[in-house]
Amino acid sequence: MADLLDLEYPFTGRWLVQNSPANRVPSHGTALFATSYAIDFVPVTDAGRSAPITLGSLLRSERPERFPGFGRSVLAPVQGVVIAAHDVEPDHPAHRGFPSIGYALTQQRRAQAGWVALAGNHVFIESGGIVVALCHLVHGSVRVQPGQHVQVGDVLGQCGNSGNSTEPHVHVQAIDTADIARANAVRLTFNGLLPRNGDVIDATA
Repeated sequence: MADLLDLEYPFTGRWLVQNSPANRVPSHGTALFATSYAIDFVPVTDAGRSAPITLGSLLRSERPERFPGFGRSVLAPVQGVVIAAHDVEPDHPAHRGFPSIGYALTQQRRAQAGWVALAGNHVFIESGGIVVALCHLVHGSVRVQPGQHVQVGDVLGQCGNSGNSTEPHVHVQAIDTADIARANAVRLTFNGLLPRNGDVIDATA
């Protein structure tokens, strides 16, 4: 079983790197659900920014559609077979500023509710015995189904704000089995490199 999987970026355009295992492991502060080497990509504008922060965004939750990358296409980062596709979870409001504090207090409850409560709408692709998970997709946007073969660059769905997400982004992780409760995390690189927190990836079409 491979202990590292190299992927293409699962998007085009500009995306900000957050929670990278290049900065710390476990990258998300926990090994729960084999997320030790997971990484997040937040879609941003050409200027490298998310939605503008205003007084209102500091005081109350925001509609996910306000963010520049909500609905952007999420692409297959590897050739393989879809073994799971889930897209019935709602996209909830985004939380920044003071609302993020209240949202953080519900983190444990979501973790106890299980994988779907954290991942939201997601796709699993099996490639060479490794499973790649892409999470937080838009409700109803998943275009693939289990058993379908995909090539690099095929559209899987859209970037959303379902599951455990404070603003629209895509969470990517690799695991050694589709049984998420028993899975071990697999290290990832993208085109041979592992980007760091704060890097802005400019992926051409």
